Amino acid sequence: MKVLVINSGSSSIKYQLFDMTDESVLCSGLVERIGEDMGSLTHKVAPDTDRADRIVLEQPIADHEVGMRLAIDLICGEKGVVKDKSEISAVGHRIVHGGESFHHPTLVDDSVMEELAKVIPLAPLHNPGHLAGMRVARALFPTVPQVVVIDTAYHQTLPPKAYMYALPYDLYEELRIRRYGFHGTSHCFVAKEAARVMGRPFEEFNCITVHLGNGCSMTATENGRAVDTSMGITPLEGLVMGTRSGDVDAALHSFLHRSRGMTPEEVDFMLNKESGLKGLCGMGDMRDIHAAIAKGDERARLALDVQTYRNRKYIASFMGVLGRVDAIIFTAGIGENDSVVRSKSVENLERFGVKIDEKINDQRVSTPLRISTDDSEVQVWVIPTNEELAIARETKALIEA
Repeated sequence: MKVLVINSGSSSIKYQLFDMTDESVLCSGLVERIGEDMGSLTHKVAPDTDRADRIVLEQPIADHEVGMRLAIDLICGEKGVVKDKSEISAVGHRIVHGGESFHHPTLVDDSVMEELAKVIPLAPLHNPGHLAGMRVARALFPTVPQVVVIDTAYHQTLPPKAYMYALPYDLYEELRIRRYGFHGTSHCFVAKEAARVMGRPFEEFNCITVHLGNGCSMTATENGRAVDTSMGITPLEGLVMGTRSGDVDAALHSFLHRSRGMTPEEVDFMLNKESGLKGLCGMGDMRDIHAAIAKGDERARLALDVQTYRNRKYIASFMGVLGRVDAIIFTAGIGENDSVVRSKSVENLERFGVKIDEKINDQRVSTPLRISTDDSEVQVWVIPTNEELAIARETKALIEA
């Protein structure tokens, strides 16, 4: 079985084609700058091997249909990894926001498309691009089953006490204002991987997953079900991120309006694009921050301290939510590659049963690695995430069910 995974954004399309017999990646690609004067497509054959071939096209790409057709022409045909589109058994799509309607991966039909369109007000920057990619894929593969895997679905098991805000209840009834959580595909994938490598049944597994990249979030999983998460109605709430502030006082908008005359739109832009690590020290990439710290930059050190302090507060609070914690799992770009951030994020948690081995923690990670000491009551792991593979697995499981 071959599964094509598509992640379509407002002006881009990411794709990977998997051979599910061994879960190998046959090819992958990125279409960028759709709708601009000049677009590009980068296509890689066997990207995870030494024999990887790379094709780069630069030309105007008017819309998602043009971009998708360019990609399919490289995937299929005489020079493609498959000879005909009929060799593709299923298409899996990533969607950022599914509202309250979707709890599991779902086969795509017209009613599903209509329901996802209703959620656009909750994710105006993401869902329109996702839907555009789905429409094109359905047209190009009219007889192939298509599955939507939604980032918010994993968090639909949160209890009301965790997802409700203390706001007038009619705002929830009318506008569905509540905590939704994001990065759910990643949180679910690494939680299941942790249970597997630890030899625990997932339905009896309690863990805290810490997804640290340019976007950062944390999820508490109890007996295989998400019970709390750091992000909210949007991906802005919670941890300190590359350019996003995470938690701030809810009165900040009105304060900045009164003191600086800023509009709500200007405050939103600041909180999403000019805050977080970038706001604190002018740099949003943790690698640049470490380099600056080595040169004595105190604001870079402050940014590191603020982010890891917030991480530690959330980990400790989720330990209180769960009671019994089998594992803490770090993942994503920073979580997988930054030993300093990992170490500082669990600092002072020894009395809660969390101890890491600093020598093991300093190792580079490409496969699941336990970084906690043998006597640590809570195991600490670094597990590389793979959202595309997770989507491919969910797609295969659903169409075979």
